Amino acid sequence: MPAALENLRIVDFSRVLAGPLATMLMGDLGADVIKVERPGQGDDTRSWGPPYDGSGMATYFQSVNRNKRSLALDLADAGDLRRARELIAGADVLVENFRPGVMDRLGLGYETLHRERPQLVYCSITGFGSAPGAASMPGYDLLVQAVGGLMSITGSSDGEPQKVGVALVDVICGLFASVGILAALRHRERTGEGQRVEVDLLSSLLAALVNQGSAYTLAGEVATRMGNAHPSIAPYELLEIGEEQLVLAVGNDRQFAALAQAIGDPELATCPEFATNSQRVANRQALRERLQRGMRGAGAAHWASALPAAGVPAGQVNDVAGAFELAQRLGLDPVIEAPRADGSFASLTRNPIRLSATPASYRSAPPPLPASA
Repeated sequence: MPAALENLRIVDFSRVLAGPLATMLMGDLGADVIKVERPGQGDDTRSWGPPYDGSGMATYFQSVNRNKRSLALDLADAGDLRRARELIAGADVLVENFRPGVMDRLGLGYETLHRERPQLVYCSITGFGSAPGAASMPGYDLLVQAVGGLMSITGSSDGEPQKVGVALVDVICGLFASVGILAALRHRERTGEGQRVEVDLLSSLLAALVNQGSAYTLAGEVATRMGNAHPSIAPYELLEIGEEQLVLAVGNDRQFAALAQAIGDPELATCPEFATNSQRVANRQALRERLQRGMRGAGAAHWASALPAAGVPAGQVNDVAGAFELAQRLGLDPVIEAPRADGSFASLTRNPIRLSATPASYRSAPPPLPASA
């Protein structure tokens, strides 16, 4: 079938997560992605294990590097640098996440390449931008979660700040980068001119704070850790049902009335202290206790089935295996098989974008580390 981004060539100098995720998503949609790696070492994440799969390759690396060819180049070597320039000369997009100034010192900076190839879309991903002083700050996800405020609103109110269980800032930044690249390509279609796309981890995180960010920028309110509760909605949290746990995600008064009816306490929806969402937020602890009393006659598994049937968003907490099993039961086909050169396959998470005319394809598994060019 046709591919949305076929005939698009990307030279990918990025490593670890944000940049490789962006280029993999575009590779899934048909782009030809050439991944440039360090000879003998490759992408940092090739050594980020365990776990490793049966091929001996780190599963971390494989999560963001399918549908790519790999080329080992030492950019400190004149011959390899010349080869890199040749690749760029035939490319539509360049992606890099070196510290600010590194590509300029190599003669591969945006201004230089824009003069030589004005149609090139040049994407730079940094930790904290390119202003003076930013280059000395390493862009590691955990660090950005800390200084960017995310850890301050994650975890129990009486516990220490917590990081999210995956490198979420890198993921968000990679998604923003892919959107920026596609916007720049659309501009090039109209004008013939490429441009620079700049994305940084800190700005990506601040944008992803959404309601917590606007609470500060618009109302001057600084969010704090609330465990699994929501600052603006109730009940929208984890409840203890006996020795089990249940998540309720009630987003409006209609759903709350359905919840009250389902647990056999219809008066709950009309009590003055719970009648509106604002009142429920103000009285969340009393609401929590009343809900737990009303639901203690059955286990969390019962309510995880009965409440959705009544129109109330609810469910139990899955582990990762349970999450994939749920997606499979729902017909989402969460796992794809990407072929390796030896005839085996890599089982990887499906690209979530479904296109009716130009669907994603999985042409090749993440590549082994190549020999030097």
